[in-house]
Amino acid sequence: MAKLKLRGKDLIAIGYPQGKVISIAIDIMLRHYKRDRKDKVVQRLKTVLKTPEKYIGDGIMGKIAEELMQPVKVEAQKLNTQRAPFTIFGENEIQEEAKHQLYTALKLPVAKAGALMPDGHSGYGLPIGGVLATENAVIPYGVGVDIGCRMCLSIYDINVSYLEGHKDKYIQMLRDHSKFGGYEVHKNIPMHEIFEHKGFSEIPTVKKLKDKAFKQLGSSGGGNHFVEFGSVEITDPDNEFDIPPGKYLGILSHSGSRGLGANIAKHYTKLAMKQNPLPQEAKHLAWLDLNTHDGQEYWIAMNLAGDYASACHDDIHRRLSKALGSRPLTVIENHHNFAWKEEVEGKEMIVHRKGATPAGKNVLGIIPGSMTAPGFIVRGKGNEASLNSASHGAGRRLSRRKAKTMLTGSEVKKMLRDHGVTVLGGGLDEAPMAYKDIHKVMANQTELVEVIGMFTPKIVRMDKN
Repeated sequence: MAKLKLRGKDLIAIGYPQGKVISIAIDIMLRHYKRDRKDKVVQRLKTVLKTPEKYIGDGIMGKIAEELMQPVKVEAQKLNTQRAPFTIFGENEIQEEAKHQLYTALKLPVAKAGALMPDGHSGYGLPIGGVLATENAVIPYGVGVDIGCRMCLSIYDINVSYLEGHKDKYIQMLRDHSKFGGYEVHKNIPMHEIFEHKGFSEIPTVKKLKDKAFKQLGSSGGGNHFVEFGSVEITDPDNEFDIPPGKYLGILSHSGSRGLGANIAKHYTKLAMKQNPLPQEAKHLAWLDLNTHDGQEYWIAMNLAGDYASACHDDIHRRLSKALGSRPLTVIENHHNFAWKEEVEGKEMIVHRKGATPAGKNVLGIIPGSMTAPGFIVRGKGNEASLNSASHGAGRRLSRRKAKTMLTGSEVKKMLRDHGVTVLGGGLDEAPMAYKDIHKVMANQTELVEVIGMFTPKIVRMDKN
């Protein structure tokens, strides 16, 4: 069948007003109905024109309906001359570039408050460790490319000494039951309720990603993502999970929403940059108004990606629990690349945490160190100056490029040997020396969280193995 040929004059002939709605409608029709007969497509467009209110929120026709009823105004945005209020924690340990990225974000017309965590370093849009509260606007690059990147810790009533005494067994478990990178996937993938999410059927951009998301379920990305066995030490006798103080075996995983989240971020960032173009130094901070079709669609897609990331961790821990032959005593988890609707100074705001851990009053979280440094189980103190946030890890001391040029394999092997850590995969860019001192980072956020336990890595698996 011939490809659909649709012109602006065809829409004008059936009553469409001249303007942006025509190009939007043609683009949508060509993307979704390019093999349909022209008369059928024109009839669809007539129906939307007649009763656009019925199509608000529709995955395909919603954007046409919105433009007919209340056109999205596209205009170049200017930065404010004054920054929104902010606080930087551990300022002396943070490079100037990261601070300046926060300063730029604080000048956005939609910015209302911000903070930078002590693990902060530069990124795209918001710096890593950046927290930004906005009014009725969401910034895709304020969330990050790896939407819903998160931590998950399962704690087992298993003697930690087994990690050394049966090391080969635990190494094999990680090889068999964890997958990394763009090509490793599990042979047997169970159906998960996440695939019943309305986003997979109602949002065209997301619908196209469903098959890939299914194949990647239970896998982890490259870079700093990992699955590891280690020792958990519970130090707080009044912990929320009623586990007596002591040492336990733990599984800690770090990864996000894989190709699903990356493609959602890419698509909606492009839309944001078209709708709210900003000066060059701020272009990656373009936002979507939550009153628009695209803003609402991104919000649904972002939450879906976060739920999918959680589902991936569920699958990773389920597989390893089955291999261990044990059920966890408890599971602790948290996102650190996400946006939430939260109250800030008595008003609902969109709080972006890009590489920052939610740390509201009594909220539990996990802040990892590096391959050879402990991570921490923490309880939030609800500090308003940090927008109820804390660091998401140690933070990078060296960029990936610098780590690859400045460090050597022999240095890394010696450090791993000295700390009794076995690593499967990983590269020089993820060497322990590429990261800040986690103990300094934790010392710079004592007013944000209290420590209730620690996780010490023993067997680590990452990409490239």
